[in-house]
Amino acid sequence: MFTTNPFAELSAFIPPSVMQTYVVAMIVLVVVGTLYDVVHKSSARYFFENWRNAKKRGAQSVSGGEMASIAVKTAVVDVLASGEFCNQQRRIAHLLGMYGFVAYAVATAVMVFSYSTTSMPTPTIWPILWHIGALMVCVGGYWFWFFIRVDVAAEGNSPFRLMRADLFVLSLLASATLALIWSYLQNVGSAWSDVFFGLHVLATTVLFGGVPWSKFAHMFFKPAAAFEKRVSTADGSRSNLPPPADKPANLGSPREHASHY
Repeated sequence: MFTTNPFAELSAFIPPSVMQTYVVAMIVLVVVGTLYDVVHKSSARYFFENWRNAKKRGAQSVSGGEMASIAVKTAVVDVLASGEFCNQQRRIAHLLGMYGFVAYAVATAVMVFSYSTTSMPTPTIWPILWHIGALMVCVGGYWFWFFIRVDVAAEGNSPFRLMRADLFVLSLLASATLALIWSYLQNVGSAWSDVFFGLHVLATTVLFGGVPWSKFAHMFFKPAAAFEKRVSTADGSRSNLPPPADKPANLGSPREHASHY
């Protein structure tokens, strides 16, 4: 199962050109949905206006070298290592989901565009990455959903309480989970594999087509926001926040420790 390209097996029923067209359509949906989200929420305008105001409030200028250093720190700490999460469990769950999704998406594109038929042997690395990526998404996503979410872990709400903002996480989990089930059923020759493939396609379409109504687009905004935050600290504007106190805040109590999310 882990070394089998499920898309190559699928080519006996669905032409590779159809699969490739679907992948391109999903990419277009992400681009269009993100642009719509930017226009609808005025995210870009707010970001650049806030940037200009911060530069006016700044006590000192930031050189080009410092700006490059800040960009590297943002990429390494805030993006690649998810450094904004103080809770280590939350950070690990996020990293599992993030890197799992990247491996899952990249392996899908490679197998669909380069090894989409059984006559083209697929290097085992790609189906292995696809399956492991989907598993990482499931481990990180279900761990977050049932045990780490703020409204579940801190507020005592049911993990089955749903909101529109949950569309991204739920559709991603559904896509990865159904992909693994479909791959397994296809590998054992079950007639149910076609059913779960259809459900996988439905969940994936909701994932990429629901960008304007989910938190999918925030993955593009967060790096920019993290970069602006570091620049505002360097130039002294601090996003219009007061300077840090002389003493650290005393959070929690001997009976109950603070939870940072």
